[in-house]
Amino acid sequence: MSLNLPIRTSTSSRRNQDSRSYFTSYTPPSSTEAINGPVRELVRDQLPLSDRLIVGVDFGTTFSGVAAVYTSTPDDIEIIKTWPGGNGITSDKVPTEIAYDFPPNAPQGTDATVKWGFQFKPEESRLRCIKLFLDRSQKLPFYVSPLDTAAQLKRFNKNVVDAVSDYLTQIYKHTMDTLTRRYGESFMASTKVEFVLTCPAVWSDAAKNTTLQAAERAGMGSRSEIQMISEPEAAAVYTLKAIQPNHLNVGDNFIVCDAGGGTVDLIAYKIMSLKPLRVEESAVGTGGLCGSAFLNYRFEEHVRGRLGQVRFDEMKTKKGKTWQMGLRYFEEFVKRNFNEDEYQEVNVPFPGLPDDEEAGLDSGFLVMTAEQIKDIFEPVVKEVCDLVHGQVSGLRSNGGIVSGIVLVGGFGQSDYLYRRLKARFASAAPPPYSERPTHANANSTQETGSIEVMQPVYAWTAVVRGAVLRGLEGNMVISRKSRMHYGTSYATVYDEDKHSVSERYWSPLWERWMVSDRMQWHIAKGEALSPLSPIAFHYTRNFRPGQSLIVTDDLIACDADEPPVAYTRDLIHVCTLTTDLNAVPRSLFTRLTTTRGVEFDNLDFTLEMRVESAGLGFELKVDGVRIPDQTNIMSGDYLDFEWPRPEHSNYVSWHRKFDETNRNFLVALQVPWIRWPNLPDEDANSDWRVIRDKAHRAVKEWKRELDRKVSGEKYYLHLRLTCMILMNEQLRLTVDSLKPAGAEHHQMLFYGFCADEVLILSEVKDINLGKRVVKCYQNPGDKSYVVIKGVKIQSKER
Repeated sequence: MSLNLPIRTSTSSRRNQDSRSYFTSYTPPSSTEAINGPVRELVRDQLPLSDRLIVGVDFGTTFSGVAAVYTSTPDDIEIIKTWPGGNGITSDKVPTEIAYDFPPNAPQGTDATVKWGFQFKPEESRLRCIKLFLDRSQKLPFYVSPLDTAAQLKRFNKNVVDAVSDYLTQIYKHTMDTLTRRYGESFMASTKVEFVLTCPAVWSDAAKNTTLQAAERAGMGSRSEIQMISEPEAAAVYTLKAIQPNHLNVGDNFIVCDAGGGTVDLIAYKIMSLKPLRVEESAVGTGGLCGSAFLNYRFEEHVRGRLGQVRFDEMKTKKGKTWQMGLRYFEEFVKRNFNEDEYQEVNVPFPGLPDDEEAGLDSGFLVMTAEQIKDIFEPVVKEVCDLVHGQVSGLRSNGGIVSGIVLVGGFGQSDYLYRRLKARFASAAPPPYSERPTHANANSTQETGSIEVMQPVYAWTAVVRGAVLRGLEGNMVISRKSRMHYGTSYATVYDEDKHSVSERYWSPLWERWMVSDRMQWHIAKGEALSPLSPIAFHYTRNFRPGQSLIVTDDLIACDADEPPVAYTRDLIHVCTLTTDLNAVPRSLFTRLTTTRGVEFDNLDFTLEMRVESAGLGFELKVDGVRIPDQTNIMSGDYLDFEWPRPEHSNYVSWHRKFDETNRNFLVALQVPWIRWPNLPDEDANSDWRVIRDKAHRAVKEWKRELDRKVSGEKYYLHLRLTCMILMNEQLRLTVDSLKPAGAEHHQMLFYGFCADEVLILSEVKDINLGKRVVKCYQNPGDKSYVVIKGVKIQSKER
């Protein structure tokens, strides 16, 4: 029996062709052909879906929005515009901000009250950009402190997922209240409500899973009921339908640039069919932290420099409404409408500030020249233009013709950004005139030709409108590009021509030399993937009598162009797949016996992975038979600042100067998780001392990696200490979470030993946290070793 994971038999080209044929010949049962176009007739022999309400939720970094539509009137998409604390002022979106507080004189144990959205006074503290903490692979903007966020959460015994769930709960309650006012209680009681949630295109799969978990806790439905769609894909669904049909041609490539408050996401789509409209991703999505919120902070730096530090701080603390009026004018007028051709100067209101000719204050206004505003805009806008240029260059290098750039999102409304993109991409000179065009001229047009830049009317709400259309019409995208290589590790027979002698180990079950941690890459970076054609991961597993049938497998990703053949610490752990094989009939297991008479069961099975707009789905199959609901996705394994921060005297903040300006920047550090080492079968029930030694080596390697990452002037010693404390906290919580998950006892013991090893590191032991997990004493009665929480680990006598 071969131990190698077989290579997929179906090629990507065949999957793509099948999916294209299916989608281009398929018409959804109920839809609109364009945003304001005629309703498409029902396809024959298909029953219409029951009437329902589709609610789209654009959970953004700085602002969030909600749209709803009744399936019987698909053209009437309604945007929620009134919000608690808004004082009657309408807004298409609500700030993504939340804070907790205890009622005055509340007894101990009282639940904290929640403020959110528009309910804050200017001077009140609140959690901002909380969404970004769901994905530890994402960089945080300089103005967001992970340690301050952790401190605020700890005070109320919350973590990041709790905060996101609480915010989405407020969104859900306000949405349902608004819809009840609109349609009536009897209608809402008899009509199904379906939610479609958006997430960034560059979100990790673990972060998407966590976002879905938070939405489920908020009441938006079960995980199987809530749909997810990436933000630029949702924007593309709306904008490509809003574009006049005569502007679209099969084969055209459009780049959707979703420029929001915190992040900018880009995806390119190729038109595959017009009726019905079907597209495929034509380039891997990209993104960056260069949203319009950075303009606000550059504006703040500018005002601070004009007024001076002392006077600026006094205005913010003692005249908060003055500062808020100036910031709001910049937010709502300057950011959206400024262009240097029309405005030579802009007067920003700061009522109550005395005249100061040197500072440029005149009659309660701060006079800003066009050049000063350009200095605020230009660095951020340049980053957006560079991201778009990267997409354009990638498409053209593969022979694609870029027909248009669609600008959506809050920052996408900016006139200055629109003009800069237009100047860069839509101003190319026409090719030389020729009666008989040559191939060279055609290539020149393709490489340097003008690209139309489009700014839809509803740019700020394009994402949430597209989310609603996705719920109405289903999937418009027939294939997507993989952002990374995806694979799993496996063990195989030792080959002296391929493997080092130091890597081999003896397997008593297979009775041969083996090597572990070989990588099987199932999906290549940039490969086109279709939800109709799942990718099969083939496994063979051995089980000794009485051994647990709950197995775990790590899904690994690689961002490099060429992935390695064996596992390395530089690879990205996407998530852990937990599969319960107890539902598999025993008749499908094969009983095998070694030459020494040791019996064990062998099972060959397949996990099929479906790649969707904003997530991964898995299904267990044995001998081609589907066994439903047996595989779950556990979250990724990066150190998370959401865990409570210990209080002790040595805990201090760490800062460094950012971009040679006066603002402080909290350096975000991502440290790999201490991982279960995938022990061979004969080590699974080893003596506890063997597992302890493995834990000691794992912590030693982790500390070496941590020391390497924090070396140099960029980080301080306090950061290393913080990471160690959080790692101990995470390891202890892992032991707690593994018990109900049905994990093997030796795996719990490994993480318990790791937690204790971190406690005795020289940097941590003086703090005396005093929460040891493993008690290494022998029970005289049954010679077992006891782990706190009452889990017993049987020792194996040698």
